[in-house]
Amino acid sequence: MEIRFQNSPKETSTMNTQQLRENFLVQELMQPGVIKLVYSHFDRIIIGGVVPTTAAIVLPNEGELKANFFLERREIGIINVGGKGTVTADGVAYEIDKLECVYLGKGTKEVSFSSSAAETPAHFYLLSVPAHQSYPNAMMTKAEAAPINLGDISTSNKRTIYKYIHNDGIQSCQLVMGLTVLEEGSVWNSVPPHTHTRRMEAYFYFNLDAAHRVMHFMGEPQETRHLVMANNEAVISAPWSMHFGVGTANYGFIWAMAGENKEFTDMDPQPIASLK
Repeated sequence: MEIRFQNSPKETSTMNTQQLRENFLVQELMQPGVIKLVYSHFDRIIIGGVVPTTAAIVLPNEGELKANFFLERREIGIINVGGKGTVTADGVAYEIDKLECVYLGKGTKEVSFSSSAAETPAHFYLLSVPAHQSYPNAMMTKAEAAPINLGDISTSNKRTIYKYIHNDGIQSCQLVMGLTVLEEGSVWNSVPPHTHTRRMEAYFYFNLDAAHRVMHFMGEPQETRHLVMANNEAVISAPWSMHFGVGTANYGFIWAMAGENKEFTDMDPQPIASLK
């Protein structure tokens, strides 16, 4: 498991392109037959990706956690962005299709991932955070997430939001998680840009053709930076950093937050005309 430490606004403002990518961009998350994990000291989140093929892959007990098992003091959200697959938790199998979600609470001891077909493997995106209270394991489909349609084609941000783990959905200790899918012809996400110093966030971009890219904007609103991102890559968004992006084609992205509260609407908008 790769470990990344926190970066201050002042430090980040002096970084060149390579340094920004090394600190905030998470690449090669989806590798066949492999589980990859990255631990960030921003609210101690763990970002992960796992692509099981012919054999199941077990969630390892990473030594850095100093725990008896991975979820001894943590909870985890899992969203599938590939073929049909199964998450097995303490002997209970949750079969999930593309864009469906599984939540596993603190105290879940044994977790494994498998694909229904090796030729069309599942691509499980994981986000785990510390938890001080246990909540029941649960699964949610797209339809159960009560999709919300927002935006307009005239501003190139017509999109559908699926909220999975939040105050009115799957219950958790501190994790908030869901995804957004942009319609064809729409490319902007998370407009107006915003910050929320009570919580950090991570974005995972998917459903983006290999020939295209997403320009993810980050940094302080008056000291903006950007990352050029490809399909199946994630970005760590510090609590002090605004976060929004635009693609060269439409795409989807998974958003997940951890921190002081679970209020989806708790954000401080940064008007587009005020950015520098």
